[in-house]
Amino acid sequence: MSAPTDVRRPRTTPEPPKDPAEQVVIDVPANERGGERPGTGAASDPRGRAATRRSVRRVGEQRDRDQRGRDERDQRDREQLQRLTGTAATGRSRADTRAHSPVMVLIVLLATLGVVTYAVFLLNPANRGDFLPYGLVIVAESVLVGQSLLSMWTILSGGSDPRDFAFHNTQDTMFDLDEIDREGLTNRSHLWPMRVRGKRVVVDVFITVYGEELTKIAATVAAAVAMRGEHHTWILDDGRSDDVRALADRLGARYVRRLSSNGAKAGNINHALTLAKGDYFAVFDADFVPGKDFLFETVPFFADGSIAFVQTPQTYGNLHNLVSRGAGYMQTVFYRFIQPGRNRFNAAFCVGTNVIFRRAAIDDVGGIHTDSKSEDVWTSLHLHERGWKSVFIPMTLAVGDAPETIEAYSKQQLRWATGGFEILLTHFPFNPKRKLTMDQRLQYFVTASFYLTGIVPGLLLLVPPLEIFFDLRPMNMSIGVGEWVLFYLGFYLMQVVLAFYALGSFRYETLLLAAVSFPIYARALWNVICGKEQAWHVTGAGRGRAPSPFNFIVPQVLVFVFLSLTSVVAIWRDVSNGQLTLATAWNITNSLIFGAFIITAFREQSANRRAARQERDADTAPVLVLAAAAGLEPAPALRTQVVRPDSLQPARDVITASAASGTPTPVEVAS
Repeated sequence: MSAPTDVRRPRTTPEPPKDPAEQVVIDVPANERGGERPGTGAASDPRGRAATRRSVRRVGEQRDRDQRGRDERDQRDREQLQRLTGTAATGRSRADTRAHSPVMVLIVLLATLGVVTYAVFLLNPANRGDFLPYGLVIVAESVLVGQSLLSMWTILSGGSDPRDFAFHNTQDTMFDLDEIDREGLTNRSHLWPMRVRGKRVVVDVFITVYGEELTKIAATVAAAVAMRGEHHTWILDDGRSDDVRALADRLGARYVRRLSSNGAKAGNINHALTLAKGDYFAVFDADFVPGKDFLFETVPFFADGSIAFVQTPQTYGNLHNLVSRGAGYMQTVFYRFIQPGRNRFNAAFCVGTNVIFRRAAIDDVGGIHTDSKSEDVWTSLHLHERGWKSVFIPMTLAVGDAPETIEAYSKQQLRWATGGFEILLTHFPFNPKRKLTMDQRLQYFVTASFYLTGIVPGLLLLVPPLEIFFDLRPMNMSIGVGEWVLFYLGFYLMQVVLAFYALGSFRYETLLLAAVSFPIYARALWNVICGKEQAWHVTGAGRGRAPSPFNFIVPQVLVFVFLSLTSVVAIWRDVSNGQLTLATAWNITNSLIFGAFIITAFREQSANRRAARQERDADTAPVLVLAAAAGLEPAPALRTQVVRPDSLQPARDVITASAASGTPTPVEVAS
């Protein structure tokens, strides 16, 4: 049951303020309540009519530009998003033109061969070493090999463009020249009526807010309001901020505030759906700034009545430190190759933002899933089980923020991993009760088990210490180092080459974060096994003073100390034996990786302290300026004076004498 609401329209005369927690404010700008009357605006001017025809003609010409190449389209998108955000938008790069090229296919096939060869090498009984380290290696590498093979299969399955004839036909006829002419909407493209298969449709645009910075919210709302096509922009404020309410009124967006935050983001959207009545609704996080053509590029897919949602990538524009670059590039291969490949199996899933839903489809599954903090993938799963279809288009149509701090990254990964493990353990895709195709079952199994690969580095970290301290080896002593390295590189090096070719460069930040994040994923798995509720956290939301990053990486610090001590022991052992071992080199490498991460945490902590000091100085500076202007001296600092017990006796004597004589006497106490 949704919370009771009080809906009001903006008035010209102020009303007595109401309790902010007891109302939902919906601000409807005047230009949404109707355009200029025919004969009074641009439509009556021949030059206005010509401008209208030129504007709409440009819309139709976009299809021709699409046919000249996806690369040109994405360059325009990137430039447009750069103008909207004031930052360089990370759109499709030169590496995107390599997707599914012959070279890419060759690299994938070679990587697959490397995976299979390495698996055969490990499983060969003649190569087996001591039971404990060998078991750790087999478990860890089995997870990696399985995920790699399924990922290669998904990548090779992609390459087809989901935009078919129905899409292009709908896109060409979505804006009607005569209708725009009659309603005098030449220069107000955000009010242009949209038609899908001849029916006029309206889109609601939801921007979910929960304590993000006001400047970020403003950029997103302004861009959302300006999107081309008739739509209503709603700010769904679970942070209950009067500043956000004022911002909505100023930018021409509708404002919604709930009585409670039940269901977190999913509950926020479901509550808004009781107020909004559009045919479709788009969802954006508060820090994702949409491009002007978001609706133009996504709504035409709904000409197919079985499409439930259209998802676009998460692209980041704040890749300026190690954490944000690592977190951002970590998802590049997924959005560039994995998600497009899932289109082939009708298994592309929602990622929570930059997505547009068919309202009827969400109603069919009872709303956005609220029993998990990973509501996006769960909602996708329920839709697919009901027979609905999904589409992913690898076009940058919105730019947002990757997590910039260790805290934000840790909480984001914990939330995502928890959602995946929930599906794996509570809604197993291969359960016969699940109404999915075999391809969908396999794809959702890959999704649910993916974060097991994040736990693998923690298992492999134990292998070198087992040899250093206990002389236990994973492989047979008869296998030379060169032979082992050859098979090992055949697997891992080809993965690096694949990522290098996809990204256009080597991103060490991604490997570093992947190596040190296993405590996060292990905690997520443990939470699901124990049924522990995961609190909701917003990525990148500024809510008070930033805590120390070391509060979130205690396991990593302990691992670093252990690896460093182990490296000292290993070096001393090898010097004594006169021979450098592979275990020593492996352990030292792990120590350096964790050391680099600890250095990153120290830098972040220093930056937080500088920011807090600057904020404190900024708060006190106006007070000092006003005091100086008034000719006042700053108040002296308060000090605590400690009174010695032996100094109180004279005071007691004076008080006693004063009481006896009835005359008050001033008392001084030595300190």
